[in-house]
Amino acid sequence: MQENTIYILLADDDEDDRNFFKDAFDEIKISTNLNMVNDGEELMDYLKQPDIILPHILFLDLNMPRKNGMECLVEIKQLDHLKNMAIAIYSTSSSEKDIEETFVKGANIYIKKPNDFNELIKTLNIATTFNWQYHTSSLNIDTFLLRI
Repeated sequence: MQENTIYILLADDDEDDRNFFKDAFDEIKISTNLNMVNDGEELMDYLKQPDIILPHILFLDLNMPRKNGMECLVEIKQLDHLKNMAIAIYSTSSSEKDIEETFVKGANIYIKKPNDFNELIKTLNIATTFNWQYHTSSLNIDTFLLRI
């Protein structure tokens, strides 16, 4: 395990989106360890394993089968060993209701999935180099939505 490696977990049911995400991280010049799960049930099973290295950042899609991202967010925030994990909502939805609800339920940032590969690289680069501890301490709804 490298000390400067950023552990990333993506929960997204869309295989094309997962591949797009992985390809973007391959372009970023940051040492990352990327794991991916296909839905909310798989996510929660993964996070509850006793011997895993918890991710520094969880990118969480909202619209997934079996257990959606909102349900996962609520469950994560209720578990002592997970409640301080940085969670970036990563969704195609730009619904104000979704943005506000994920903010209220404790997500750290809301990212609308970019369609452009270069925008995705830029977005992921910003999200992985954030000082999450500082950002979370001054979190407000105006800075919650990441705009590129």
